Amino acid sequence: MSKKTHLYLLWTNENPITAEKMVFMYTVNSLINGWWEKVTLIIWGATTKLVSEDVNIQKMVKEALEAGVHITACKACADQLGVTENLEKLKIEVKYWGVPLTEILKSEEKLLTI
Repeated sequence: MSKKTHLYLLWTNENPITAEKMVFMYTVNSLINGWWEKVTLIIWGATTKLVSEDVNIQKMVKEALEAGVHITACKACADQLGVTENLEKLKIEVKYWGVPLTEILKSEEKLLTI
């Protein structure tokens, strides 16, 4: 059995303190310190709106991208909240995540939910 080295973090909590003190702190440090080889941050639900509107969160997104975190957002959520274009301008991949999330869960990949 191969060791899983890719962490997926599903972020649905719109609290800015949680974003700063957990989501971005852990994802960035995971790569800097070699805890995970690959980290994907999935933005889902209310967090899509938070990211599109909060300048401090946008700064953390930029820093995370520069550190190598793959950041992606739920297209259905972004479309429904009218923020798809804003997220894409931040260089966030926007795609439908229902099927991929189900595949992650069924394949027993490492998934952390916040």
